[in-house]
Formats: sequence, structure tokens, C-alpha cells
Amino acid sequence: MEKTSYTTRFSYAAADVAGQLLFCWIMWYAPYFYTDTCKINPATVGTILLLARWVDAIDAPVWGVIFDKTRSRWGKSRPWFLWLSVPFATFGVLTFLAPELSYGAKVAYAALTYIGCNVLYTGINTPVTSILAALTADPHERVTLTTFRMFGSKLGVLIVNLTGLEMVRLLGQGNDRRGFMLAVPIYALVSVALFLVAFRNLKEVVPVETKPQPLLGSFKALKGNWPWLIVFSSSLLFWIGFIARITVVPHFFIYSVHRPELIKIANGLDFASLAVALLLPWFCTLTSKRNVWALGLLGMVLGQVIVWLGMRAGHSIPLILLGWTIGFLASGAAMAMPFSLLANTVDYGEWKTGVRAAGLLAAVGAAFCLKAGAGIGGALPMWILGAAGYVADQEQTPAALRAIEFSIVWVPAICFALSTIPVLFYGKFEQLEARIRAELEQRRTQGATQRHG
Repeated sequence: MEKTSYTTRFSYAAADVAGQLLFCWIMWYAPYFYTDTCKINPATVGTILLLARWVDAIDAPVWGVIFDKTRSRWGKSRPWFLWLSVPFATFGVLTFLAPELSYGAKVAYAALTYIGCNVLYTGINTPVTSILAALTADPHERVTLTTFRMFGSKLGVLIVNLTGLEMVRLLGQGNDRRGFMLAVPIYALVSVALFLVAFRNLKEVVPVETKPQPLLGSFKALKGNWPWLIVFSSSLLFWIGFIARITVVPHFFIYSVHRPELIKIANGLDFASLAVALLLPWFCTLTSKRNVWALGLLGMVLGQVIVWLGMRAGHSIPLILLGWTIGFLASGAAMAMPFSLLANTVDYGEWKTGVRAAGLLAAVGAAFCLKAGAGIGGALPMWILGAAGYVADQEQTPAALRAIEFSIVWVPAICFALSTIPVLFYGKFEQLEARIRAELEQRRTQGATQRHG
């Protein structure tokens, strides 16, 4: 199988840089923005985040069906980078405005803009996942492309984490409301430009069946698709844990450790995951993809335990940051492998049912899991803090401090441990990959011969 070009690889990475330049603000800083800038009660914030997930339960499969029915001269996935980049950027900016409104109107505005931004993120991020199956049919090359995608994702997150709050401070001059209003549009403009680069350079080269499916025909690809169910269930638990882990970082370093200058360092350590992500193609030649995936999740559990030991040792900063770094390193495998394997579950669904539903499987298996994790993983810590009596800009009670520390350590650790369980069953499906690929290529060759015969 011919390797993909570096233009394709870096353009695929650019698509995820573009998404993260805005969605990183949503995942990492929206809860803090709502509680400490907009002064919305943490429990209410948690409810907003969870409400968005109920909408996701509807919009993710709807987007998936739309993608699978898309027919254009640019392909099925690629045109959505062009069509949705500006609407997504617009709602990203609106989400971080804080208009002077009554408390009830402020909550309603936050809910509407947050949900709108999330719906559009599903629309523009799902093609980043679904297009992988069309860029190459080679499972190993898909791992390579996923590695480049992870590089792009982590680069986008690093840029926001290292510069975002600093831009808010500089542009706001002590007024965070003004700072967010001026900073986020800068990232939105760059996001649009990078999505247009991805649109221009990515080509869908794997032939797919062009026969239109019935409206709900894509759902047939889920029937008996056990590898997809494994990816879905593990990914959902992973993202709940990962988002819970990062949601209370500002609260932890401001109120528990009293070192707010460490926020951008702790969040910037996410970039360390590339040290593992870039080596994934090599790791997958040493052992199975299942083992690489499971070891990544267990490494994240280990990192959480080390963070807890640092807290027990009088909030030892070196020990806390060591555990935090180990967790991010391990996430390079835990986060990347499901994205790569989703393309293989698309092949499995086509092999099993004759229906190729890259849009639906990616929308629900990737975008929904990520956003459900962002909602549930963000809501749980907010509810815990609200129940413990957290109040912004005040010295926290012992109960509130315990709630912050429980949210940053044990909620994620439990989720990562549970996420490992379904991964253990993936091995037998991984062994079928070569057979599935060969039989699909044979079917496509026969189909092409019959159409032109």
C-alpha cells in the first residue's frame, strides 16, 4: 500500500489544530469562565454542561446520517470543513461573551451559546474522523495519520493553554470579561484558516459505494459491530475521566495549592502526550493495538495515584506534576488509539452488513463520546463543588477543598480503570483486520468490474 504524502499528513493535522483552537476553550476553560467570570453557580454550570449532552444524543446521529448521505464533487466528509468553519468559529466567540444580563438571562445565554457551539463542533469534527477511512485503506497508515492528527490536536491545545489566559489578562487589563471577549476571536480566525487548508489539501481516495442508502440505512452498520461498541464504551468512559481531570485544574491550583501561575504549566503538560503518540506506529509493531490501548489507560490510573500521593505529602509540587505528566504521557496512547480503530470499525461494519457508514460511526463513536465526556466529566466536578459549598473568589472551606481534590484525582481514576475493561475484549477483532481488508478490496474490485463490464 502506497504511503500517504506529507501534505496529506500535515493537512490532516491542521484540521485538528483548527478544532482545538476553539474547542480547547470549551473543554478546559468554559466551566471556570462561567463560575468565576460570569458568576454562575457551579451546580447550574454542571446542569448546563449536562443539558448539552442530551442535545448531543440527538444531534450526533443526525449529523452522522447527514454525512453518510452527502454527495458532492469534493466527497462526503471534506466539504464540511468549508461549510461549517465560519459558523463554528462564530459560536465559539459568542460562547465567551459575557453580556450584562439578569442572572436568569445570563444562564439562558450561556446554555444556548454553549449548546450551539457543541452542535457545530460535532458537525465539523466528525468529518475529521470519518475522512480517515477515505484517505487510505491501510490500517497501519491509518495509525500514522492518527499520530499526525494527535500532533495537531496537542499543538492546538498547547497553544491555547500556554497563551489563552495570558491573552485574556493582557487584553483585559484586569477585566476578564473584556479579556475573553477580545482574545477568543483571534483563535477563531486562525481556526477558520486552518480548516480551509484541510479542505484544500485532503482528498478522499478510497472508493466507496455511491448507491444512496435509505434515510436510516446507515444504522445497519451498527448491527453486530462489536468492535465499534468496544471503542464507543471505552472512549465515553475515557473522556468523562479526562475532562473531569482538567475541569478543576484552575480551582485546584488557585484554592488548594495557592499557585495560580502553575495552571498554564499543568495544562501545557498535555503536550507531553506526543512523546507517546508519535511512537504509536512503532509500538503497534511491538505488540497488539489492544495492548497499547490498555497500557495507556492503566498508565493514566497510575498518574492519578501519584498525584494523590503528592497531595498526601503536603501538596508536593514535584510529585503532583510528576503524576500529572505521567497521566498525560499515557494519554498519548489512550486517546489516539480509539480514533485510529474507528476507521477499522467502519470496515468491519461494511464487511459484516454491506453498509459503509463512516459518518454515523464517527459521529457517535468519536464526536459524541468526546462531547458527552466534556459534559458529564465537566458536570460531575461542578456538582461536587456546588454540593460542598464552593464560592468563587473566596477562601474555600475544608469541605470544598476536599471536593476539589476528589474531583481532580478519584473521579478520573475510576473512569480510566473502567475504560480499560472493554478494551480487553478487542483482541479477537484486531486479528480479523487483514482478512476484512482483503475481502473488501475483492468486493470493490468485483463491483467496479460489474459496473464497467
